[in-house]
Amino acid sequence: MRSIIFSLLLVFTFQLGLSQSFTLQQVKSYPFPNELTVSGATGRIAWAVDAQGIRNIYVAEAPVFVPRKLTIYEVDHAQELSYLALSNDGKWVVYIKGGDFGSNWDDELPVNPAFLTVPPKVQIWSTPFDGGKAVALGEGINPAISPDSKSVAFSKGGQIYQVPIDGKEEAKKLFNARGKNTSPVWSPDGTKLAFESNRNDHAYIGVYQDSITPIHWVAPGFDYDEMPRWSADGKKIAFVRTEGRSFAADSILAPNLTPWSIHTYNLTTKSAAKLWSSKATKRGSYPYSQGGPNLHWANDRIVFLSYEDGWPHLYSMSELGGNATLLTPGNYMVEYVSLSPDKKTLYFCANMGLDALDIDRRHIVSTDVTKQGIKVLTPGMGNEWTPFVTGDNSTITYISATAQRPPAVTVMDLKTQKLKLINIEIVPKDFPDKNLVTPNQVVFKAPDGTDIHATWFEPVGKDAKKPAVVYIHGGPMRQMLLGWHYSNYYSNAYALNQYLASMGIGVLSVNYRMGIGYGHDFHFPDDGGTKGAGEYQDIKAAGEWLAKQPFVDATKIGVYGGSYGGYLTAMALGRNSDIFAAGVDIHGVHERTNGRVGNWLNPNQYEKAPDAEKAVLVAWQSSPVADVATWKSPVLIIHADDDRNVNFNQSTDLVQRLRKKGVEHETMVIVDDTHHFMLFANQLQVNQAVADYFKKKFLDK
Repeated sequence: MRSIIFSLLLVFTFQLGLSQSFTLQQVKSYPFPNELTVSGATGRIAWAVDAQGIRNIYVAEAPVFVPRKLTIYEVDHAQELSYLALSNDGKWVVYIKGGDFGSNWDDELPVNPAFLTVPPKVQIWSTPFDGGKAVALGEGINPAISPDSKSVAFSKGGQIYQVPIDGKEEAKKLFNARGKNTSPVWSPDGTKLAFESNRNDHAYIGVYQDSITPIHWVAPGFDYDEMPRWSADGKKIAFVRTEGRSFAADSILAPNLTPWSIHTYNLTTKSAAKLWSSKATKRGSYPYSQGGPNLHWANDRIVFLSYEDGWPHLYSMSELGGNATLLTPGNYMVEYVSLSPDKKTLYFCANMGLDALDIDRRHIVSTDVTKQGIKVLTPGMGNEWTPFVTGDNSTITYISATAQRPPAVTVMDLKTQKLKLINIEIVPKDFPDKNLVTPNQVVFKAPDGTDIHATWFEPVGKDAKKPAVVYIHGGPMRQMLLGWHYSNYYSNAYALNQYLASMGIGVLSVNYRMGIGYGHDFHFPDDGGTKGAGEYQDIKAAGEWLAKQPFVDATKIGVYGGSYGGYLTAMALGRNSDIFAAGVDIHGVHERTNGRVGNWLNPNQYEKAPDAEKAVLVAWQSSPVADVATWKSPVLIIHADDDRNVNFNQSTDLVQRLRKKGVEHETMVIVDDTHHFMLFANQLQVNQAVADYFKKKFLDK
């Protein structure tokens, strides 16, 4: 700990003479690339870019990878571009325009914070790779391009449709089936479509062949089946199965166990086989990290991800079953997994490498699908994510960033290891990369002895003691990094934290438990969330750590965060106004019994959970509104009223309680925007409000 404090003091000393040298608009001007994808059989790649709300698609191709803007969207109407895909022959780019696909509900509904009199539709589009007019293929989601690159299957209203990729004919519904039918997956020869059919308390895998052949249901049972994956010959399907819904009353506060298994089904013999089953333990439960089980059929191997050794790792087994081989041993997590075109190598990003600080970074790593032997392809002090190998098997492309340089598409020649940054020239010339601080890793102890990681943004200025704020990420299944983040939402937070530091306010960004990156038991504590909010001790410990530092003014410690971070911000202000002098709560959850009490205390059946009354009490005590009586510190509450992740009424309720209690508070409502502030002007307004609030509370005389 002494070495950490010493290094922080050194950084502080070097920055004494600096002062704020850039605006919020400048640090928010970075273009954010996402939706990176590759062609299955060529050296072509495509990606989307959000440049201050102006969203467009770019493409490039081997061997020189010169970027070219493919679409010509020139106005910010808050319509994101998602589900980007390239056809196998590389001639077509398909994408969705509109919607809010990071939401918890209503993700297919239009988003209209620009107040257009005719709301935009959520539509699937296609455009030629070589350039030309984009064509709307129809309203829908989950587009899947056929192997012959001629058509697109997608889901709409719970049914599966098909449309020519050039849009010259209207989309046609392929069939009518009960349930919500989504996620179509083409067979390798393009003659069949596998899909998921959700029936609420159970789900099937279906296979569609043609208009005269009845739908074939794959081993239907009383469970949830998902993730159909075809064998190379198109004769078998692998899928994941979890237990169906039960009405049996069980303990609410006990750890949730979600056993799952991997099965294969032979379409010729109509026979199913269970290849693998998880252990009936917490670590063996269904992995709720990026990509879930990440099921792949790699030649004659089945590859998947499991938490059973305490970390989200990749495993491989024969397509006939048998023992599973751990491919990625070690204390690190695996996410954003892709399979090489020859299906011999897995590529992924992980928080591991040659540097001890890499646990708080992301690097591209590869492994053979049959045996252990990982290779870190991008060591160093940066962050890299979403790796894909081009269809010609010669280049790996991914997105990379550093502490100063914002995210950019990158390509690496797999033979020479030569790197090239693509599209970096679209970063504005006045982007203040040279004025950004390099966050320091901080590790401190929670009251129960758990190591908590955080990143410290050193403030500029000459004062011996500076104000500081604790930043709390949302999710909570997230991890803040030592550099720009792979999520647009958290790259925004990184930019804002840099701006606060430039104002002279230090920021401690806390990776509290329930977050990813530090193993299963950190990710899934027994007393987390509504079961006791045990993760709050990490936030309190962060505030106490700051108060002890010689470079922090202990009377000017603030707290802010969004979503789950807003929840913990409100809890910090309610429980510990003695530590946190002011805060900004952005779309937080505040009352955690709402919508639960009826199901727990008065279920529509005879059986009731044995700990129902206790669970309700614990959930109430885990709610920020339970601590309004001791809430003294001022707060700014911000919420958009088309939020599809946290109900707007969570903030409406809190505001009324604070009014009644007489707690000093300010409010900001963003009309018709979502949880993700899709309109750039709205995000900028929110960021400015956060900065201005802490300036007023901590810096103004």
